Amino acid sequence: MALQLPDLPYEHDALAPYVSAETLGFHHDKHHQAYVTNANKLIAGTDLEAKSLEEIIAVAAADPAKKGLFNNAAQVWNHTFLWHSMKPNGGGAASGAIAKLIDRDFGSFDVFAEKFAAAAVAQFGSGWAWLVSNGDKLDIVTTANADTPIVRGLKPLLTVDVWEHAYYLDYQNRRPDYVKIFLDKLANWDFANANL
Repeated sequence: MALQLPDLPYEHDALAPYVSAETLGFHHDKHHQAYVTNANKLIAGTDLEAKSLEEIIAVAAADPAKKGLFNNAAQVWNHTFLWHSMKPNGGGAASGAIAKLIDRDFGSFDVFAEKFAAAAVAQFGSGWAWLVSNGDKLDIVTTANADTPIVRGLKPLLTVDVWEHAYYLDYQNRRPDYVKIFLDKLANWDFANANL
């Protein structure tokens, strides 16, 4: 069973003006599709063809010889998760159960937002910043390149992609502006609550 490029959960222009239709076109239709295509080539004719994406990632993460497969399969997973981490008219303070946990574990939403933004901006090169559940506590982690918290025993709740292809057309080299917009206008707290 070949991996498939999932549809975006909204139209290409739904996140404008914060993320343009052009950026989503390249990011989803080109970059995400390339990871799907490459992962399918790497599992073709192997017993991994019948495995779930998460199983493929776990097998590839455990075998250094499968680094190329890990990079592509994990990026398929990370990007699918990313599309749901954003929504039109999103952003702002968290609500529901996640808001209570953020207050408990970070002191306030503002402290969380400051720490999350700092982590995302400080991630050297390409990668991701994640809000995760680490046992019974929320935490902020970053991963480089295609790495993903699911291979570390962490439960992702929300993510922002800080690879340049995620923001360069709209923000050029202004990663801090892009991360602020993610938190203020795009973050999907309903999705984070559902992931609890």
